Amino acid sequence: MKIYFMGICGTAMGNAALLARAAGHEVIGADAGVYPPMSTVLAEAGISLHEGYDPARLHQLAPDLVVIGNAMSRGNPEVEWLLDTRALAYTSLPALLHDTVLKTRKNIVVCGTHGKTTTTALAAFLLRENGRDPGFLIGGVPLDPPVGNHLGAAGDPFVIEGDEYDSAFFDKRSKFIHYAPHVAVLNNLEFDHADIFRDLADVQRTFSHLTRIVPRKGWIVLNGDDHNLRALGPLAWTRVVRVGVEEGNDVRIENFSEDATGVQFTLTWAGKKWGDVRWASPGIFNARNAAMAATAVALATGGAPEAGALPGISLAPLARFRGVKRRQEILVATPKLTVIEDFGHHPTALAETLTSLTNRYPGALLTAVFEPRSNTARTKTMQVGFMRALAQADEVFLGAVNRADKLAESERFDAEAVVEHLETQGVYAATAATNAEVLVKLREATLVSEGALAVKNRVVVFFSNGSFDGIIAAFAAAANAE
Repeated sequence: MKIYFMGICGTAMGNAALLARAAGHEVIGADAGVYPPMSTVLAEAGISLHEGYDPARLHQLAPDLVVIGNAMSRGNPEVEWLLDTRALAYTSLPALLHDTVLKTRKNIVVCGTHGKTTTTALAAFLLRENGRDPGFLIGGVPLDPPVGNHLGAAGDPFVIEGDEYDSAFFDKRSKFIHYAPHVAVLNNLEFDHADIFRDLADVQRTFSHLTRIVPRKGWIVLNGDDHNLRALGPLAWTRVVRVGVEEGNDVRIENFSEDATGVQFTLTWAGKKWGDVRWASPGIFNARNAAMAATAVALATGGAPEAGALPGISLAPLARFRGVKRRQEILVATPKLTVIEDFGHHPTALAETLTSLTNRYPGALLTAVFEPRSNTARTKTMQVGFMRALAQADEVFLGAVNRADKLAESERFDAEAVVEHLETQGVYAATAATNAEVLVKLREATLVSEGALAVKNRVVVFFSNGSFDGIIAAFAAAANAE
């Protein structure tokens, strides 16, 4: 089958295109700005790439199926041609994945407001390290496993990141509804994606819909410490395993500690010691990601807490797990300066990362640089939450609000108000009209304070779910050149 991907250079679309190519399909794609690294990977796989969207070209190529990415909307010339002519069959990415891969597999679907990419990578990594050949589709660029997609053996689980965002402009259901879960991992649940969901109850509703398609012989791995997940109810139509720190969870994280040397904790399974973990991944949030992933892997491969025996899944490989790019990724590490890039774009994610960095780098000057970029972060919806989270830093630099001209001033994230609030909390804060100007201010602050950093170092963490107009790479390159 010849499949045409609209928006092929996105991480999820690109990895899905590679899966389709590996399955023997002829794959073609287009994007507005065919850009690396995904364009390079796709080209190396023998996939033809086209710049921009052209109905005449699409008509000439005559694919059997067009996959419309959820970044596409009405007004796109190829979308309009497809709707006008009905000349070609089209579908969404989640529906394609279901029909071509997931409907015949035992799927581990990793969901939640935070940690989906890391937990998906962890589950795939643990399966491989324990002798399995899982399929997987990871919505990021993992270091372990070393690729973001793999078909795997038909008899082994398929691990996929289950996003609650909508499937396409013509299918407003959450992506994960298409993914036929055998094991549904519910990492956490908070209000996010204000452009899609009305409120927290609306998000809970779509998660509840997901739980109702888990078969009775399947499993829900649920963060038992999360009040918003507990509010979903008993979920009596399938089996539930609760994971967390608190008493009463089936799988527990115990003896957690974090300092400059790393993180260590113990996992217990139904009250029995499963194993000790010492690894480099920061924070209690990553310990929970590991516990959720390990539990899902154990259940998908035959373990069950009520059976009385410990899972046959070794936790030892976690010590070697290197994580995912742009998730607390260290770009610069010198005695005086550490630069970290993080995909954080929600107040909870920022707060947990800043807490971890405070433990990791005691006595360091902690500088947070945040770009209000996501469809929710660039609005006032979570502004108070961002104020609370950023107050954990010693210094804060706020980037320009992404696509600010598309928002009314009354709705737009107010960087100046956040700066004023942080300064009342004793936090130095600054912003600027452009991200390039933010970089200049950050560089000036770094240079001015160098003489005062004889004892402690500076830790600079960038938070953005986008490119931050290149200032992260520019700051890191300048620091490495000095």
